[in-house]
Amino acid sequence: MSKTELFDLDGQVALVSGASRGIGAAIAHLLAQQGAHVIVCSRKLGGCEAVAQAIRDEGGQATALACHIGELEQITQLFSEIRQRFGRLDVLVNNAATNPQFCNVLDTDPAAFQKTVDVNIRGYFFMSVEAGKLMRERGAGSIINVASINGVSPGAFQGVYSMTKAAVINMTKVFAKECAAFGIRCNALLPGLTDTRFASALVSNPAILQGVLQQVPLKRVAAPAEMAGAVLYLASAASSYTTGAALNVDGGFLS
Repeated sequence: MSKTELFDLDGQVALVSGASRGIGAAIAHLLAQQGAHVIVCSRKLGGCEAVAQAIRDEGGQATALACHIGELEQITQLFSEIRQRFGRLDVLVNNAATNPQFCNVLDTDPAAFQKTVDVNIRGYFFMSVEAGKLMRERGAGSIINVASINGVSPGAFQGVYSMTKAAVINMTKVFAKECAAFGIRCNALLPGLTDTRFASALVSNPAILQGVLQQVPLKRVAAPAEMAGAVLYLASAASSYTTGAALNVDGGFLS
């Protein structure tokens, strides 16, 4: 197998949630560059279409579909449309997530708690279930869950978010074990601090940022594109014997 064939996604259909910006957009672009038809998915269709159009302008294939993964009805509708339009799904990247409250755990708002759980756990779970059903029909597929280093080492004032990301890591192992017989692999990506709007509360605060970077051996914040290569590995034949893994891309934070 040649170098290009190892990461070749020609003819495959890949769904990336939370792909209208940041890490998700970077992943969508790279998967399309490797030949996949990428379904760019997020809550707002306009943002998805902008990324999809940028991919098409680069010569890639992309379709924009809106879905709020915190709403089960929307997940059902999304996969109904995928089945109708494409009849298959080869790669799912669960990237959409939320963290609506930055506070001491004792000050957690119940509504914020529920929203975080609904998106980060329930959403990932049922996106994986629906994707897995399509993949099972073909006897192959790769599910990649974007978790976080917070799932291993809880972030300060990010208690509920950290708990949900720990659940995502365990969920990954559940799907890896129970879906291997269907040819489906499931792995997790654990990003470190990355320069996205999602992490702006940390990146834009010099005091917090310096405190975090003291714990990062590479001494810098990651760019979204630096997460995409790891996802390509997990999506492609390069990782054909890898399932149930949690891949740290964190500048050495968890070392």
